[in-house]
Amino acid sequence: MKNGSEHTLLIVEDDANDRFLIERAFRHARLANPIQMATDGDEAIAYLSGEGRFADRTAHPFPILVLLDLKLPRRSGIEVLSWIRANPKVAALPVVVLTSSPEGTDVRRAYEAGANSYLVKPVAFEGLHRMIESIGLFWLVLSRLPEVGPR
Repeated sequence: MKNGSEHTLLIVEDDANDRFLIERAFRHARLANPIQMATDGDEAIAYLSGEGRFADRTAHPFPILVLLDLKLPRRSGIEVLSWIRANPKVAALPVVVLTSSPEGTDVRRAYEAGANSYLVKPVAFEGLHRMIESIGLFWLVLSRLPEVGPR
């Protein structure tokens, strides 16, 4: 089972309220995976590259799953996703788009860029909690995830 302290999740979200609610939903869902946060597209790429303040992989372990917002400052979620899929060392990293946009064009662009899943953030916390439980069950318990990134 992948649910444990050695299997980090990277959440890329610029909105402080959404970051708080997502972390809270993970705690309520009793998922033991450590969470790392990136607040914009450039920071997400620096984290995945292990550059700058993210160079220490003990403090900033390579994630097994990325939850990625689309509407980000600096680089959009689509640009981050395109970078991931173009980088052979991390191309197989599972990426779940978790965004507030239900727009069909955003859904299509995310899948074309290589998203593994596209989820629209629920408005109410209870819906977010259920969604995070489902993410945990599907991606962290049932799914076989590839070995990616620097090992």
